Amino acid sequence: MIKDAKYFKEKLLAEKATLEEDLIDVARENPDQPGDWEAIPNEHDTAAFEENTAGDAVDGYETNNAVVNTLEPRLRDINAALERIEKGTYGACEICGEEIDKDRLEANPAATTCKDHMK
Repeated sequence: MIKDAKYFKEKLLAEKATLEEDLIDVARENPDQPGDWEAIPNEHDTAAFEENTAGDAVDGYETNNAVVNTLEPRLRDINAALERIEKGTYGACEICGEEIDKDRLEANPAATTCKDHMK
């Protein structure tokens, strides 16, 4: 395990909090599947319904869904990295087992591979 695991844990927790804040703005967590986020439509005033309002609601939902599809995988990666810290395997390349360079972890604290095995 990497020596600076506590430092990276703090970085990961901070990024996790930011991601969750961003997700709450555009989605809700599926109560039947924790960790699965579902996009929600933008709020609109149904009393002032106009022809364009329905289209705007669909566009808003599609935009929110795109945001969820970007943020949710990153949140999964962050959670997986936090689990590796708890297991004591954080910072080891999942392919060769060598320690991941600190500069790589600094750029991406959720990295699972060393520079030689980047996807």
